[in-house]
Amino acid sequence: MPITRRAVCASILPVGAALAAPSLFAAPNIPVGTIKIEAPFTAGGTADVLARTIAQRLNTMYGQSVIVENHPGMGGNLGASLVAKGPADGSLLLLGTIGIHSAYAVYQQLPYKPSRDIQPIVILGGVPCVVAVNNDRPFRTLQELLTYAKANPGKLNFGSAGTGSSTHMVGELFQQATGVKLTHVPYRGSSAAMNDLMGGQIDMMFELLTTAGPIIQAGRIRPLAVTSEKRSPVVPEVPTVSELVVPGFDGTGWFTVAAAAGVPKATVAQFNKDINEILRSADLQETWRKLALNIMGGSPEEARSFVSSETAKWNKVIQAAGIKAG
Repeated sequence: MPITRRAVCASILPVGAALAAPSLFAAPNIPVGTIKIEAPFTAGGTADVLARTIAQRLNTMYGQSVIVENHPGMGGNLGASLVAKGPADGSLLLLGTIGIHSAYAVYQQLPYKPSRDIQPIVILGGVPCVVAVNNDRPFRTLQELLTYAKANPGKLNFGSAGTGSSTHMVGELFQQATGVKLTHVPYRGSSAAMNDLMGGQIDMMFELLTTAGPIIQAGRIRPLAVTSEKRSPVVPEVPTVSELVVPGFDGTGWFTVAAAAGVPKATVAQFNKDINEILRSADLQETWRKLALNIMGGSPEEARSFVSSETAKWNKVIQAAGIKAG
């Protein structure tokens, strides 16, 4: 049975002393000791930024150490497998993504089964991607890029955070919707891919605006379109794929906090309650709005329903593209 804060308090405090240490009872179903959040991509990307924000807030809320670890690889599934196989007491959480929850079918030999071994606790929110090119490339509009890509199938390449990642899947959805053929170049995280985009080693990316926004504003890459149905307030001057070429196009990345399937319901419910409280805080909402993240929240049941729906959507993309990885 997992050792929780409630059990520790019961063992060390007489009943009459309970009021002397109210902070120990603030979250009775949370494990005692260090809590780790696995952000399974390289440091500096969107998943890492969100994980560190949640970790810092939980650290303050619980009065105990909450830290972030990064184990990039396999579109996030390397780090996710560590969570799936880790302690089932809530001491190890996961910053989940499309690639982990809903696009894992691209991998033929995963060491775990995400739909069985990982449970979403809460959906943090969704982030649109931006179709962005290196500044030295000649494309000034999305239409110019599409004209070239259709005349030169496979010649343009795009980088991503890894096979099956949000930034890969949105790129595949874009190709299927527009009828172009691009060459995918997977990295171990968005920050490495973005460095190569700025350096000209790759042509383009479908990068999450959380990461790409400041780089666009600094003039270091050229945005051509955003992949949400509506324009983003982060880059309001940039049109959408929907308004330019594919009405209704929506390629949005999203993020969860998740845990191993065996973590008790009471612990999942506690984390869900506390993270929803964090998501409702005015200062975080303002900060994440500037990062282009549309906060969602909700119950664990709503999170499972959302993941199920998204899995059906992205499996269609995977099957249509015939994507397979090791």
